[in-house]
Amino acid sequence: MADLKYKRVLLKLGGESLAGPNGFGIDPERAEAVAARVKDIRAMGIEVAIVIGAGNLWRGKQGLEHGMERATADYMGMMGTVMNAMALMDALERGGVYTRVQSAIEMRAVAEPYIRRRAIRHLEKGRVVIFGAGTGNPFFSTDTAAALRAVEVDAKVLIKATKVDGVYDSDPQKNPDARKFDSLTYIDVLNRRLSVMDSTAISLCMDNSLPILVVNLWDPYALERALQGEKVGTLVSA
Repeated sequence: MADLKYKRVLLKLGGESLAGPNGFGIDPERAEAVAARVKDIRAMGIEVAIVIGAGNLWRGKQGLEHGMERATADYMGMMGTVMNAMALMDALERGGVYTRVQSAIEMRAVAEPYIRRRAIRHLEKGRVVIFGAGTGNPFFSTDTAAALRAVEVDAKVLIKATKVDGVYDSDPQKNPDARKFDSLTYIDVLNRRLSVMDSTAISLCMDNSLPILVVNLWDPYALERALQGEKVGTLVSA
């Protein structure tokens, strides 16, 4: 096996990665498929932390369109991320991967409270750690939560695992001439308003020199190749 480029990573997943064919809810088969991807990279000796969104369960934008208070909509989204974290934890543990869920909102019956040093210790012991409930505060996305947790646990790269194979200058599903970027700087992403992650997350990564790698979650070899240093997806860095 080739030398590993990154020893500890934070994997950012969209809630849609767990959804069924209709794009909503939690499909156990999809959870198992995601768990299999995580198991493969964990077997390489890589320490894996995960932040997952809740777009498959709740989209706050819909609530806001009906006059819902932003903080209420955001807290509902945070609860949804914990549900997704538990579903993924269950799939991982059934696959033989020791996993811990830590929540930024205290709910001791179902998850550990987020404690930075405990999270790092879990990673050092080879456990996968899933961070739920975002940052614990409204007005911050799970992208920002991913960047924050990655910096806190000293991850060497933040991997944005999506359904496309990198960052394009326009939507490749709508524009057959869309151009894929092999690499970008943080400033490029902000200036071009490219939909990699939100601007708060990009700025946090830039301030802490944390590279962001955008890859296709469903490519069976993309994650492994990227972690071995091959040029896969799009790398955002200084």
